Amino acid sequence: MLNWGIIGAGNISGAFAKGLHQTDSGGLVAVASRDEAKARAFAEAHAAPGTAVTAHAGYEALLANPAVDAVYIGLPHTEHLHWTVRALRAGKHVLCEKPLGLNHAEAMIAFDEAERAGRVLMEAFMYRCLPQTAQLLELLKSGVIGELRHIQASFCYASTPRAGSRTWEPALAGGGILDVGCYPMSMARLLAGAACGEAFAEPVEMQAMGRLHESMGVDSWALATLRFPGDIAAQIATAVSFEQEESLRLAGSQGALVVPCPWYGAGAGAGESRIELWVDEALAKSWTITTDRGLYAYEADAFAAAVQAGAVPHPAMSPADSLGNLAALDRWRRAIGLTYPCEQAPALAGRQTLAGLPIARRPGTPMRYGQVPGLAKPVSRLIMGVDHQETLPYAAALFDDYLERGGNAFDTAWVYDFEGGHCESIFGDWMKARGVRDEIVLIAKGAHTPNCTPEGMRRELAESLARLQTDSADLYILHRDNPEVPVGEFIDALNEQRRLGRFQAFGGSNWSLPRVAEANAYAAKTGQQGFSLVNNQLSLARMQAPIWRGCVSAGDPDSRRWLADQGLALFAWSSQARGFFVEGRAAPGQQDDEELVRCWYSEANFQRLARARELAAKKGCSAINIALAWVLAQGFPAFSLIGPRSIAETASSMRGLDVQLSAEELAWLDLADLGAPL
Repeated sequence: MLNWGIIGAGNISGAFAKGLHQTDSGGLVAVASRDEAKARAFAEAHAAPGTAVTAHAGYEALLANPAVDAVYIGLPHTEHLHWTVRALRAGKHVLCEKPLGLNHAEAMIAFDEAERAGRVLMEAFMYRCLPQTAQLLELLKSGVIGELRHIQASFCYASTPRAGSRTWEPALAGGGILDVGCYPMSMARLLAGAACGEAFAEPVEMQAMGRLHESMGVDSWALATLRFPGDIAAQIATAVSFEQEESLRLAGSQGALVVPCPWYGAGAGAGESRIELWVDEALAKSWTITTDRGLYAYEADAFAAAVQAGAVPHPAMSPADSLGNLAALDRWRRAIGLTYPCEQAPALAGRQTLAGLPIARRPGTPMRYGQVPGLAKPVSRLIMGVDHQETLPYAAALFDDYLERGGNAFDTAWVYDFEGGHCESIFGDWMKARGVRDEIVLIAKGAHTPNCTPEGMRRELAESLARLQTDSADLYILHRDNPEVPVGEFIDALNEQRRLGRFQAFGGSNWSLPRVAEANAYAAKTGQQGFSLVNNQLSLARMQAPIWRGCVSAGDPDSRRWLADQGLALFAWSSQARGFFVEGRAAPGQQDDEELVRCWYSEANFQRLARARELAAKKGCSAINIALAWVLAQGFPAFSLIGPRSIAETASSMRGLDVQLSAEELAWLDLADLGAPL
């Protein structure tokens, strides 16, 4: 039986507390409010007969209460992440009211904390725990309406705009989409997934419209049309400014299912709800779902079962489901131009994570460092790529986490662009907000084809530094080579910029090693600085064809020997072979990823994959960890550029730092006993 503590003494917390009276899976032992009198009144109102509920004046006191096993968080949206993380770090299981965070980035942080803590974290979508929802999924899967074609769902209510209101205040992340629009979005994803035999599905296309209130600045109403795999369409609606029937309709090739009360079922107590089948515009059949307790009791029971099992059971919200739902809500908000003040650069100023906690190196993080000739700062062996972060909160979540794991090197480039240098600008905003410029290794790249000239380099470097909001980078890399330009002209131009203080050392990306040797020979002859690093591809699986035109790999033994002889650093891109070593990603005959097949599929690479898996089983890790460790264990300063799309991917890459490989294992992985075939 779970001992529950409730953080927040508002209406939703009261509804959950009443639900606990209807279940044997847990009971309320503590409540916390910033208002001590309010906490005492709540405790008295919701204590079970013959029991006492401790009233805490402050949330920290509840988290320190050893009698509390699990915490329900019923606070405004903007406080969900902070107190979720605090509760997890205090060793509590957490059921957090929806939305779990303001965006996908905050949800990533929350679930990473849950994994570190070894505790269950679930987003409180109570309808997902109802017998009615389970019945609906069974009917859909049984084919009673044939093939699912269309979903229509809405959740709307009317309220009066008022400054400071949780519903209308931008500083509290008000508006319809996050408050109740999350319900129809999550339902559409659930049903579209069930129709395809999956736990949920993600929209492949979205079109949206809405209205931002003229004075409050949050969405008073919003609509979205979604297309899912299998050509399933959905229309969803939300509003906080008008009433609309709250219903759910699933249209199929042979009929339609209608759920009159999709979100609350029979309500807060025992009762009945129904699902209707309509065929040829007539009610053909209905199913009555009888419940012996209220919807919040079912939610508490589902959570207690998850704690006992160590996982969130379907159809309750799994971590992947919550992450996907918030990503879809992010897309919906972007489509109507809704960004909250706390998601913008000024609000991120300071050394705190999105959870409002100090950015600090985590104990036990295994980051390792190396040196690049000409640069005094140590460089983390895993280098974070700044090439796909579309929003500032998403970037901050990834970059803050990387700092806390000991990472200090960031790879930017003029050409990494959504629109007009977006990636560099996002990074510049984050770097300025966090105040970390002097502590990190900033890598800038430029002069990509067709601008691969000394003049193109000068122009792009100036633009990059302006976007990055700094006077200088630490390292500069020519993004491509242009063999028509004599190497001396590049060396002269690079040394000119170095003398101007724009960077300390430089190198070339996708340069052939003979051209690098020629450039360094010219530099030595003229008494100038030469290349300190090469930014070419290297991975355990050898690249069979260039990913892009002009790509250069250092995967062959001769290239690796040359790098070792010269003592140059290698910044290896695609160091994990584009996911070739991820479990289930690559297999002979599997052709669903054209790039993977074209660039990495070969008999020799599948032999390397098999050996990586065999060695991983012995060392208690995964094949991709072995592949990364192989790159970092070369006979020259090797660094791996990583481009994680999530905190979980960063954590996976970090595990490669713990793997130690002997010289014999390195050679065996690369098929040295077979003559190292391509």
